[in-house]
This record gives sequence, C-alpha cells and structure tokens, in this order.
Amino acid sequence: MFRLGLTGSIGTGKSTTAAIFRELGIPVYDADAAVHELYAGEAVPLIEAEFPGTTRDGKVDRKALGALVAGQPERFKALDRIVHPLVRGKEEAAMAAAKADGAKLIVLDIPLLFESGAEGRCDAILVTYVDPAEQKRRVLARPGVTEELFNAILARQMPMEEKKRRADAILDTGHGVEVARAEIKALLDRLQPAIDARNGAAQEDETK
Repeated sequence: MFRLGLTGSIGTGKSTTAAIFRELGIPVYDADAAVHELYAGEAVPLIEAEFPGTTRDGKVDRKALGALVAGQPERFKALDRIVHPLVRGKEEAAMAAAKADGAKLIVLDIPLLFESGAEGRCDAILVTYVDPAEQKRRVLARPGVTEELFNAILARQMPMEEKKRRADAILDTGHGVEVARAEIKALLDRLQPAIDARNGAAQEDETK
C-alpha cells in the first residue's frame, strides 16, 4: 500500500487537506487524533507513573502535563518514549485496516512528520503551505491563541522553507477549497503510476 505523508506548519490548511482526501474516499490516519485517544486510554497509567499528578478522571490533563515538560528537554524525551511506540501501533493498525478494506493508498496525517523522523515511513510527502501573513492571521483567529503562543508553536516546528524543500509535492491552500481539491486530484493522478507500482511489488512479495 502506498503511504502518502501529509504535513505542514500550524495554520497552513493541513486539516482541510486531510478532509478533502477523505471526501475522495482515501483513508487518512490522523496522528493527532491517535494521541487524543491514547490520552484518554492506554497511555494514561503509563503517563501517571512517569509524571504523577498529570492525569484526572481517567484522562491525561494536557495542560498539567504540558506545564511539567515545558522547557525541560529530558522530561519531554521521557514523554516521547511513552507515547511514540503507542502512536506507531495505532498507525500500523490503521494501515492494516485500510489494506484489509482494499485500499491502495493511505494518507498519514502527521503534524511533526519531519521532526519525528516519520518521513522514512512514507513513499511520498505532501506539505501544505500558505503565505506567512495569512498563516498568522488564521492562527491568531483561533480562540485563546496569542502571538506569543503562535511563536512558541512555530519554534517547535521545522522552518516552512525546509519542509517545502524536503517535500515531494507542495499544496498552497491560500486559494480556496475548490482549488485545493483540484490540485489534490491532479496530484493523485501524477502519483497513480507509483501507487500501482507499490501495490504490484507488495503483491509479488506476498506470493513469494
């Protein structure tokens, strides 16, 4: 199965892009949603054991946890050691389910794809992009987001120009949903030979 990585900085239209893929009948694995599920499920006892007092009512208190690891790289790495294997497990389960349904392509929606080293698990990568002024406008329009918070989020992410350099395809989402949808369809057409080749190779491996 062909794995198309989807990533982009905050406010660049990644979620809207993922929704378009779903509308086109393509399965999408949402890494953020997987983390939310884990923070209300199997990650809870593990995080409480490592970071006492950061869970409440059977769920991880994201604010309390964030405050505890903020500015402490070693604590953040400890959290990653707990969460990353569980997230990978959900990703693998999503791919297995999509394959069982006969899907030839899955989109791996991973916000920190490059930062987490996930590009090695992708056959191609699509990066969403928008003009920096429009990106800032979008993000600051969200409830509770200040310029300070926006800058702090950007500081955690790889610079946009570097993401674009590493991408196999770039989608400028600043021209509206219909334009984005047309460009995604065109991208899928361009990728079709590679998708067919990837699935053909997989079938050959299974028959050996």
